[in-house]
Amino acid sequence: MPFLKGEKKPTTPAELMASRYVAYTKCNIEYLVQTLAPKGRSSMDRTAAEKWARSAKWQGLEILKTEAGTESDSKGIVEFMAHYAIGGTEAHHHERAEFERIDGTWYFVDGELIAPERPAQVPFQRAEPKLGRNDACHCGSGKKYKKCHGLTES
Repeated sequence: MPFLKGEKKPTTPAELMASRYVAYTKCNIEYLVQTLAPKGRSSMDRTAAEKWARSAKWQGLEILKTEAGTESDSKGIVEFMAHYAIGGTEAHHHERAEFERIDGTWYFVDGELIAPERPAQVPFQRAEPKLGRNDACHCGSGKKYKKCHGLTES
């Protein structure tokens, strides 16, 4: 890839995001550092990035959405999903990433992880209608529930 070789610079945040994904697949940590905004470089954990890059079996990148990041913009957003597997378990990294153009060059600034959506919870439904305190007891005694089993059950 010409971006990783330094032959060409990404012209949009989406191109930079894709090139950073390729850098992870090739474990090119130096490229990840170079494309990180200068103010964030000192806090980058190179060891952790390399460990993650080496342990993952990269399966693809989806650019889900972009905001701004044109030639006339100084900032841009890329929402993406990186697919990978670690130890045979498939995983997905869903992030909303911020990019900034400084002196004509795009840099990754920061990202916000997006938690996976959980399926809607189905509320618990009773198989039988709830027994009220004044209803006949379920044991067949003929007494009201509150005077029979209602005293011992909650």
